[in-house]
Amino acid sequence: MTTAPLPTPKVLLFDWHGTLVDTNDAMYRAIEDMLPRLEELDLLRHMIPEDRARNEEDEKLLRYIRIFRHLHPRVLAERRISRTDIFDVLFGDNQAALDIAHKAYNDCYQRHYGEVEPFQNGIRDALRYLKQLGIGLGVVTNRSRRFLHGELAQVDHGHWVDLFDLTLCGDEASRYKPAPDSLYQAAAKLGEQPGPAIWYVGDTVSDMATAAAAGVTRVFYNGGLWEADWFEHTFAAEQTHCRPDLIVEDFDTLLDAVEHSQKAGAAATVDRFRPGRPPRQPPRQPAPPREEPDWHPAVVRLRAPTTVLFDWHATLVDTLDAMYHAVDDLLPELPEMGLQDQLVSTAHCRSEEDLKLLEYVRDNRKLHPKIRHDRKISRTDIFEILFGDNEDAKQLAHQRFTHHYRNYYGTALPFEPRVGDVLAGLKRIGLRLGIITNRDREFYIDELATIENNRWAAYFDTDICGDDTKYRKPHTDQILKAAENLGIALTADVWYVGDSTTDVIAAKSAGITSVFFNGALWDQPWLNRIFPGTRERPYKPDVVVNDFSELWALVLTCRRRKNLQFL
Repeated sequence: MTTAPLPTPKVLLFDWHGTLVDTNDAMYRAIEDMLPRLEELDLLRHMIPEDRARNEEDEKLLRYIRIFRHLHPRVLAERRISRTDIFDVLFGDNQAALDIAHKAYNDCYQRHYGEVEPFQNGIRDALRYLKQLGIGLGVVTNRSRRFLHGELAQVDHGHWVDLFDLTLCGDEASRYKPAPDSLYQAAAKLGEQPGPAIWYVGDTVSDMATAAAAGVTRVFYNGGLWEADWFEHTFAAEQTHCRPDLIVEDFDTLLDAVEHSQKAGAAATVDRFRPGRPPRQPPRQPAPPREEPDWHPAVVRLRAPTTVLFDWHATLVDTLDAMYHAVDDLLPELPEMGLQDQLVSTAHCRSEEDLKLLEYVRDNRKLHPKIRHDRKISRTDIFEILFGDNEDAKQLAHQRFTHHYRNYYGTALPFEPRVGDVLAGLKRIGLRLGIITNRDREFYIDELATIENNRWAAYFDTDICGDDTKYRKPHTDQILKAAENLGIALTADVWYVGDSTTDVIAAKSAGITSVFFNGALWDQPWLNRIFPGTRERPYKPDVVVNDFSELWALVLTCRRRKNLQFL
């Protein structure tokens, strides 16, 4: 990123979304509609391995989409990255997969497009001024023509239509960005050769990679108001080839750069810059940050663990596909099982979300699309919401779930790539480890054997499955049986790590430490809603961890604190 004048531009080509216009609402809704279709589109197998991700953020996004089939909450909160960048993270340079993903996105976007606003105030006047300076203007976007045509006609009441000498869409290029084809085609249509006299202005890493590949000047429009260290991190190492030549946070800064380049060049013989330039706009302000979970200070109240018990599904492993398929098969059978009339009354619902789930299942005998879409709630929590304290109904539901789960189980993946290393580390420092899961033993044993060639089996000193005791979580039977097997007392130095309200209730009821594994990355307001600490819902976790590196750090911190007490 240089401070010297750039080559004087003959042409400015702009990305569309996130640069000239804001279509975030429609774009993110379309992506959220498309991602649950990854399985049916046969795109899951084309997602790049997490160990090939370019950085830690990409690795987390890959993992989150693989497991939950929708966008990481931080991405939705910050609203800073484009669908092209998302697809690049997921599929790398696999052009066949990218083409399928873009087509599926367009199918979804058809239901949402039309909501479009200028990305900032004053863009129309800025574009007019650039035309006045004798610069050609164009739009080069991955947006489909049918969408760009409508959005261009709508934005700013259609006043932008005559400002562009060219518009080129993703479905008109030989390949989607970040391939350079669209910029080559645009230059050819304008009678120009690709080179530094063409500036490409875009808001994503993908745009900069496109410009670099085409050999044109790279101008990063910092629509997301990323901080300086983000650029250093993002364009470090393997991304240096597409490092921006210029970063602008608004169109005033872009006009400054254009004027600077012209004054430094041959065009300086005529002072034609300030006359007619539109007034400056107020600085843009970043969106409010996502409120991250803030329960980690509870570490000062934790006892160092001697035993760590783990939930299985959605904590140590990902088996969401099989689980939701089995629940989908079970719910239509509620009437013939005699369970439709066993659904709890609405008065027993603990929250508005529980009420919506209950009413939807009662009326439709399937999960609400949002539940299926979010993929953040376990079958045990679903049965707790539907049947409350009716143990006979829950047992029958679990039995029927088992029947259907046999049709789908067999694929279990580590929830994170380094879970096995953390388990090995916990054993090395002398901790007892165990599993407490509502999964039936026949499935748990088979899934355990598939993980890293059965490497994990040696780490666990006990495992208690749903069919090993009379009652499943949230009852304490399984934890009591684990303590009996291990010959230990249930005290605060026994930790139970799980991802659901059911796990928290079971741990707190048993008198042990509850570590909530926030793999779904709920923010603090949501955690406050599901763990309100009221008389009706008193159970709250002792601490929250978002991933296994945080769990490992938490264990070591507590052990260090314990050791210091004895010095």
